Amino acid sequence: MQRIKVGDTAFVIAGKDVGKTGRVVEVLKSKERVKVGGIAIVKASQKPTPKDPRGGIINKLASIHISNVMPVCPSCKKPTRVKINFEGERKRRFCKKCNSAF
Repeated sequence: MQRIKVGDTAFVIAGKDVGKTGRVVEVLKSKERVKVGGIAIVKASQKPTPKDPRGGIINKLASIHISNVMPVCPSCKKPTRVKINFEGERKRRFCKKCNSAF
C-alpha cells in the first residue's frame, strides 16, 4: 500500500520548493515519483500540432521523488508519517501524530 495517493495534500520537505503544499495529481509508482499541483513547474518546448498550430514554450508539471514529500493529515492539518494498520480485513492509512484514518 502506498503512503501517498492521488488527491492527497502533500507537503514538500526537500528540494527547491521546500515548505510548499499542493494536491497530488499523479503517482508514478514504478519510478517512485509524484506530480504535485503548483510545485516543480518547468518550461517545455511544444511543437505545433493541429490542435495548437502556434506551438511555443509551455509550463508543465515535473515530478518529484516520493521521499521528498509528506502527506498532510486531513484532521490535524500537519505533515505526518503514515502507518498502515488493518481495519477488519482492509488495510488503512493512519496519521502517526493524531492516529486518525485517511
